[in-house]
Amino acid sequence: MLEVLQEQQTVNEIAAKYEVSPVMVSRWKAEFMERASTVFDKKTSETEKMKKEYESKQEHLEKLVGQLTVEVDWLKKKSGLK
Repeated sequence: MLEVLQEQQTVNEIAAKYEVSPVMVSRWKAEFMERASTVFDKKTSETEKMKKEYESKQEHLEKLVGQLTVEVDWLKKKSGLK
């Protein structure tokens, strides 16, 4: 397929090389060109999903650190330690 996209050979030459119909090669190329942008859409959505999961986990950890800091300070105060 890459050869078809690079257009260094004609569709007929590529079809003959791989022993397939030139019509089929043309269809594959057209279908690929039609759907090529979806490859990047999927990657972007997966990246966004991973980013949101990371941010959510980071937010949870920051809250936990804050809660633990308050608890440690309270325990130090109650025990008389500073």
